[in-house]
Amino acid sequence: MSVSMIANNSPLEHRQRSSRRSILREMGRQKARVSPKITPRTRVEDLIPNRPVGRIELLILRRYPRRTVMSKGWKGSVAAACGRDESGLIGLVLWGDQVDLVRTGDIISIQGGWCRYTHGQKVVSTGRTGRLSVLEA
Repeated sequence: MSVSMIANNSPLEHRQRSSRRSILREMGRQKARVSPKITPRTRVEDLIPNRPVGRIELLILRRYPRRTVMSKGWKGSVAAACGRDESGLIGLVLWGDQVDLVRTGDIISIQGGWCRYTHGQKVVSTGRTGRLSVLEA
């Protein structure tokens, strides 16, 4: 008997092959899982004031100094920033920990944010429920 025949008939290899087949069989039986929906990227020129922003990616051109705000709706750090994509410039409002997270030159993504119109310009922020993440530093 050759070595290859002994290896092919070993109980361990037989169990491994049968377990692989059962895993594949089980995967075939499962319903296709719905992948999380990726929100299409919004461009600056397509932003509409007083509307939610699904997802926007921006290059931060400048982050202005931190201010401390104490109002009825917010107590903490706030900073303004300016960002751009291929279609234009936009102002940003950074809240709380976002102030320390974002630096000039970073590429950020805002998901579930908000666009508003202030002092004649469109401004984007995460709002109360959005998320900001740094994609590239």
